[in-house]
Amino acid sequence: MDFNLKKIVKDAGAAVSRVVQLTEEKLGTSGKTELDAHFENLWDRAENTKNFTEKIVKNAEAVLIPNPGNRIEDFIYEKIEKKKPSRLSNLEYLGLDMIEAGSVYGPGTAYGSALIKVGQWEQKLGQNERDFIGSAGMCFTQPMRKFLDTEIKTILKEKSVLETKRLDLDSCKNRVRKARSMLGQPSKDGVTPEFLLEQAERDLRIAQSEFDRQTEITKLLLEGISSAHAQQLRCLHEFVDTQARYYSQCTTIMTELQRELASSAKPGPVLRLNSEDLEPASNDKNASTSPSAFIPISITGDDTNYSVL
Repeated sequence: MDFNLKKIVKDAGAAVSRVVQLTEEKLGTSGKTELDAHFENLWDRAENTKNFTEKIVKNAEAVLIPNPGNRIEDFIYEKIEKKKPSRLSNLEYLGLDMIEAGSVYGPGTAYGSALIKVGQWEQKLGQNERDFIGSAGMCFTQPMRKFLDTEIKTILKEKSVLETKRLDLDSCKNRVRKARSMLGQPSKDGVTPEFLLEQAERDLRIAQSEFDRQTEITKLLLEGISSAHAQQLRCLHEFVDTQARYYSQCTTIMTELQRELASSAKPGPVLRLNSEDLEPASNDKNASTSPSAFIPISITGDDTNYSVL
C-alpha cells in the first residue's frame, strides 16, 4: 500500500489539536466559536424531529405488531434484505381453533355450528388486520423510518463534520493569538515569530473558509426539515385514512356476524291459550310483582275449555 507519510502526520497533528482544543473548552481556558441563533434554532428543530419521529415509529410498530419477537424478526429480515416471513394473525389462529372445535362437536349441533361460523368470521377479521398492518407500514412507518435512516443520518454526519471544522478554526485562532504574543521575541530554532504569525494566519483563513462552507452545507440540510414535515404530514393523513378504513371494515364484519348468528338462533318456547300465542313472562325483576304478570284462567264446561278472564 502507498502510504502518504506527510498526510498521516498532518492528520495526526490535527486530531491532537482538536483534542487539546476540546479539553481547553471544557476547562474554560479557551474560547469557542458560537453559531448564529438561526442555525441553533434549525438544529434544535432537527433534534426534536429526530427524537419524536423515533418515538412515533417505535410506538406505531408496537401497535401494528404487538409481539416484540416478531418485530425483531422483521427488523433482521429487513437488514439482510430478505422477504419477511408470512405469519397468521392471532385472530386467524383463534378462528382456526374455533372451526376445529366446532367440527369435533358436530356441525349439526347449535354450539358446533356457531363455533364454525364465528371462526370463519374471525379469520376474516384476521385477514383484514394483516392487510391493515401492511398498508399502514407502507404509507406511514416505512417512510418515517426511511427519513431517519437517510436524511437524519446525513444531517448528523454533516453536523459532526461541522463540529470538527469548528474545533480546527478555534485551534487556529489560539495559534494566532499565541504567535502575536511572541512578536518582538528572539527567533527560536531559526524561526522568527513573524513567520509563525504569518503561517498561523494563513491556516486561520483556510480554517475559516472551510468552517463557513460546512456551516452553509449543514444549514441547507437543516432547512430541509420543513419539507420533511410536509411529507410526514401526508403520511399521517394516509395512516389515519387507512386506520379508519380498517375499523370500518371490522365493524361491517362484526355486524354481519351478529346478523348471521341472530338468523340461525332458535326461537324460545311459546305459551298457547285459546289458539293465541303469548310471549313468555318477562325476566324483569319487577314483572313478578306487577299485576299484569298474572293471567287469570277460568275452567268451564265438561270439555275442560280454558279461557282467559
